[in-house]
Amino acid sequence: MAMLTALTATAKVKKTAAAPAPAPTTDNILTEQEQREGWKLLWDGKTTNGWRGAKLQTFPTKGWRMEEGILKVEKASGAESGNGGDIVTEKNYHNFILKVDFKITEGANSGIKYFVDPDMNQGEGSAIGCEFQILDDLRHPDAKLGVKGNRKLGSLYDLIPAPEQKPFDITTWNTATIIVKDNHVEHWLNGVKLVQYERGTQQWNALVAYSKYKNWPNFGNRDGRILLQDHGDEVWFKNIKIKEL
Repeated sequence: MAMLTALTATAKVKKTAAAPAPAPTTDNILTEQEQREGWKLLWDGKTTNGWRGAKLQTFPTKGWRMEEGILKVEKASGAESGNGGDIVTEKNYHNFILKVDFKITEGANSGIKYFVDPDMNQGEGSAIGCEFQILDDLRHPDAKLGVKGNRKLGSLYDLIPAPEQKPFDITTWNTATIIVKDNHVEHWLNGVKLVQYERGTQQWNALVAYSKYKNWPNFGNRDGRILLQDHGDEVWFKNIKIKEL
């Protein structure tokens, strides 16, 4: 586990802003500055354009709903991809900054995945990819599993834990930011860096070998789609935007 320690040592809170962009006054709208900087909306706030089910060719007919500019995962049994299933972008992404506003209900579990190949898992459970964990750390049992808290909010799920102290309020909207520049990846929450890592290295491969992803070939080392997870709990998303680098 020495390699795990070496990687998690980088997961310290950094009190600097991650690629700030002025917040629009209306949800799911880009400001003029964001447009000049190359930001694009991944979800238009109204339709399913650009998205489909991870294991479908169309958008799920159940389990997801759009209401007043909010994309909602509906409450179900709490099973992984057990209701409407995960949704993924129709496009693959390489280098990018992804920003997603999210809000969770008490005890909820969800996630934002990237480098997702929908064909890697056509069986039960979620599609396979690196995951920015979204979780109620205080109430969901998954927070007590994994290694050194690597299944808690903001962590690279089952691989690198986020710090215990992080800016989060379950009663309001929060912003997850994922930055990918070649093999360098960062997780940010509400403007604070939680995790950073280099994929494709010897340390990375050793870390994957200790995780639940050890049997998935070349895990995390290829480009892929972006995914919003259905984990059977009610979770809300809006202002989903991306800037390709």
